[in-house]
Parts: sequence; C-alpha cells; structure tokens
Amino acid sequence: FGMTADEARQAWGGELKSAGDEQAACYYLTPEWVDVPSDFAFMFENGKFVRYDVGTGREIAPGGGKVGMDADEIRGLYAGRVEETPHKYVEGGKYLGVEDISGGGGKLVFATDGTGKVTSWRVGVPPQVDYVEGCG
Repeated sequence: FGMTADEARQAWGGELKSAGDEQAACYYLTPEWVDVPSDFAFMFENGKFVRYDVGTGREIAPGGGKVGMDADEIRGLYAGRVEETPHKYVEGGKYLGVEDISGGGGKLVFATDGTGKVTSWRVGVPPQVDYVEGCG
C-alpha cells in the first residue's frame, strides 16, 4: 500500500485498465481480465494505492476467507479478531472487520448478506478500507 499507480502497474506485471478518471481524487484500476470492476479492483486515493476489492469467489483473502463462505466460517478462520458492524444497506447484513495480526496498519473487511453469506471482501488501510461506497 502507498505506491503510485505507475508503481502498481509495474509491480502487477500485467496491464491494469482504468475503471474511473485517473485525474480524480479517488479511482480504481482493474486487471485486463476483469469484466466487472466490482469483481476485482485496486483503489487509489490522492495518487496512492490504498485498498483492493474482491466480489468473486475465485480469489482468496489473506487468511483463507472468500466470497460464498458464511459468517461463522469467517469467525472461525479469524478467531478472536473479528469485529462486527451492521451493513449500511443490507438488512441483516454485516461487515466483519479483521485487523492485521502482525500489528500493521492494514485491515480486511468481509461484507455479508442478510443470510450471513460473504458477498465481497476488501483489504486496505484506514480510513479507505472502511469506505462503504468505495470511491463514492
């Protein structure tokens, strides 16, 4: 986290396409293979990489969580480290936040639907990792 878009493109090693206005204060870049930006995207704010978002079960979060798991599975994987808050838009849904176990500034956030199934997750640094609407 903290690298510029050019540094991120170089580190990624593949093409990253813009999913927004790169002159804006906040925008996303996605790998070339992504058709729907909500499936996998890198967020940049004020010129720095601050988080990435995943909305597909193909990718696994640090520690093993993924889209499709239920909240109890997430609680088990990250035992004693999950902080739950209500979902802003989904009745019965939750955000399951997991702080960096190594003491770093990063955070992992899983979003669940009303039945407790993970619908997306994101990793980043505060405050951006907690933005509910992404760049919104």
